[in-house]
Amino acid sequence: MKAPISWITEYVDLPADVTTEQLTGRLTDLGLKLEGIERGADQITGPLVVGRVLTMSPEPQKNGKTINWCTVDVGPELNAAHGSGEPADGVGIVCGAHNFAPGDLVVVVLPGAVLPGDFAISARKTYGHVSTGMICSAREVGLAEDALGSADGIMVLAPDAGEPGQSAFGLLGLDDEVIEFEINPDRAYALSLRGIAREAALAYDAPYRDPALRDVPRASRRGFPVEIDDPVGCPVFVARTVSGFDPAAPTPGWMARRLTQAGMRPISLAVDVTNYVMLELGRPIHGYDADKLQGTVRVRRAVAGERLTTLDGTDRELAAEDLVVTDDSGIIGLGGVMGGATTEISATTTRILVESAHWDATSMFRTGKRHKISSEAGRRNERGVDPTICEAAADRVVELLTTLGGGTADPDVTVVGAPPAPVEIAMAYELPARVTGLEIGADLVVSHLEAVGCALIKEDTGVLATPAPWRPDLTDPFDLVEEVARIVGYNEVPSVLPTPPAGRGLTRDQRLRRRIGRTLAGAGCVEVVSFPFVGEAALDALGLPADDRRRRTVRLANPLSTEEPSYTTTLLPGVLRAAGRNLGRGAGGVALFETGTVAFPTGAGSAPIYGVDHRPSDDELAALLAALPAQPLHLAVVLAGERVRSGWWGAGRAADWADAIDVVRRLAGELGVPLEVASSSREPWHPGRCAELSVAGEVLGHAGELHPKVCAAFGLPARAVAVEIDLDVLMRAAAPVVPGPAFSSFPVAKEDVALVVDADVPAVRVEAALREGAGELLESVRLFDVYTGEQVGAGHKSLAFALRFRAPDRTLTDEETAAAREAAVRLAAERTGAVQRT
Repeated sequence: MKAPISWITEYVDLPADVTTEQLTGRLTDLGLKLEGIERGADQITGPLVVGRVLTMSPEPQKNGKTINWCTVDVGPELNAAHGSGEPADGVGIVCGAHNFAPGDLVVVVLPGAVLPGDFAISARKTYGHVSTGMICSAREVGLAEDALGSADGIMVLAPDAGEPGQSAFGLLGLDDEVIEFEINPDRAYALSLRGIAREAALAYDAPYRDPALRDVPRASRRGFPVEIDDPVGCPVFVARTVSGFDPAAPTPGWMARRLTQAGMRPISLAVDVTNYVMLELGRPIHGYDADKLQGTVRVRRAVAGERLTTLDGTDRELAAEDLVVTDDSGIIGLGGVMGGATTEISATTTRILVESAHWDATSMFRTGKRHKISSEAGRRNERGVDPTICEAAADRVVELLTTLGGGTADPDVTVVGAPPAPVEIAMAYELPARVTGLEIGADLVVSHLEAVGCALIKEDTGVLATPAPWRPDLTDPFDLVEEVARIVGYNEVPSVLPTPPAGRGLTRDQRLRRRIGRTLAGAGCVEVVSFPFVGEAALDALGLPADDRRRRTVRLANPLSTEEPSYTTTLLPGVLRAAGRNLGRGAGGVALFETGTVAFPTGAGSAPIYGVDHRPSDDELAALLAALPAQPLHLAVVLAGERVRSGWWGAGRAADWADAIDVVRRLAGELGVPLEVASSSREPWHPGRCAELSVAGEVLGHAGELHPKVCAAFGLPARAVAVEIDLDVLMRAAAPVVPGPAFSSFPVAKEDVALVVDADVPAVRVEAALREGAGELLESVRLFDVYTGEQVGAGHKSLAFALRFRAPDRTLTDEETAAAREAAVRLAAERTGAVQRT
């Protein structure tokens, strides 16, 4: 909202020493946030003065254009400085406009000045003359093109506007400062000069003149016929008629200038008057060509499917919730939002019906959003406007139309309906002090509430406040507290940090999730965060069959993208895309992980929607919870490219399936969970190169080498590996306390053993048997070699393990070490059919 200082001061007597910066600072404290200050004079430097045309000689040119060689009196001092040297001779100026004559007062800019757009003025030779300056149009000095009657050329001033040589800045309003405010949605009253001036008066306790307080004619039964079928949507409708209006009457310069300063473009007198009153009072007004109306004007709800061509030329299909204005010919306007094209005021309109109606704010908001209409009138109607000033606003429009455009006002006034009844709000005197922490007594509460227009009934412990009709945002006691606090000053509220309650620390799951994140970071992985949405294309790229559980997704009612309309059932697509993007931009290798919830539908259907007028019952809450999808916490890891970087120290190594399983082993070890690994087959992993990970018989997830088609689909190198596990399963099995390792100061006994097993026997089963058979003397076991070839026979492989034995209290003898080794080999043979290789 833009407000010129000169317009504000018409309604409030500010202290003479208050600067614009001080005013905007105080208004910002009251809630009208400053966006900026515009000064027209800042855009122009140098001499801009009043001049009187002395002579004017038309000179036709070869190009068919006729210019005027003019002599202009700009005052003795400037005549001498820029003219021939004689104070009475004036200065010579070439001008292409023809809407002036000798004796007229005009606006002249002289050499040395700079106009808006960084247009420098100098004396220059043109059309055979040296032109000393320029006679200005409104546009050239940054004003509306039709201000001061200059639509077809330069500005011609009134005969008594000033004397030659006088500065034109004040005359044109260029020295007026314009404040631009950011108005919060609940402060609709401040979208008017009436509201801003009231706030300025409040800021300085200054006298205020309400422009809406005026004597208006009494309602008459003989006025223009109006009927309201929906008094909730339109409680008040005022209609006034002006006849004999001159459609060619120009908008006066002062009005065009103010509209321009407020950010609106002057159009025609009839339209400009309604816009001016809207800015002045905050009440949107609509005008109809009364000669185009047929019969009674009626307000009703639309019938679904009805159509209306609005003033912007758009043919719109209406909804049943839309409020419309009709006559006997059909719909003529979208109530409170935009008028219809059939009754639009035109260049031939001589009879105008002025509509000043109050509209339901919620309906206005929904209609504007539904039809994607945003206008100055809509902004005000959808936020709530003072319903008691409809008659005053209509009377102000009629006054301006008749004064500026001729014609006469019909003495009969139509007023249908009445403003909604105000509501009372009970508030205790001590509430503002309790909320703000300030010492605010009852007298201060009463005075501040009265200052913002509340009518009060004072009681022993509090007040019953009836908010002013222009404040529909005041609906509960805490709104009144805010009014008191903003006048006292938010900067007076003490900065006191609240005392936090005694905390219980992190939950078990929070601690476990932090440990998981630290472990993954220690393994060289970097966390990524992707959108939790998936589409059919991503599931196809993973190669998931039609009957896979991960194909059954929860579809969103309002997805961000129609290509990914469902909540994801797997984290792999997002991490795979991130890995492919990084590798495609030159990364030698990536190790990425993501944790997040996935969603699996429960089959209970969509969640029921209950009203907000009551708390859901236990049964309703149970139905809501039953409809929620299962949302387990998952972890996805992708390793691709170099896992060990190459360099001067030697060759690197690409990530492989063992690295994927090792990541999960690390997590399991950190949480004290015994991990079970078995061969498996599952998309999107390569058949035969996928491991199923389990904890106490419950499947945790899968890890291994991705299928080549999946690698190609996501731009990954061949043999990239991935992991996806259910962290809820892992964390449920986590040990309460993971014991730290025990260290012995006695020497280690090293034994290696090579065992031949069938090719399909997982190494982890052999390792588990060795670990159990060796007993408590075993410190560690590590697979360091896998061999397949002629020496072990077809369908077999040789697994070589390094066993390390150590006792906490003594040095082991050879016999003890050998016995433990033999026990380990014996149990491995029993469990897996292993044969010791010689």
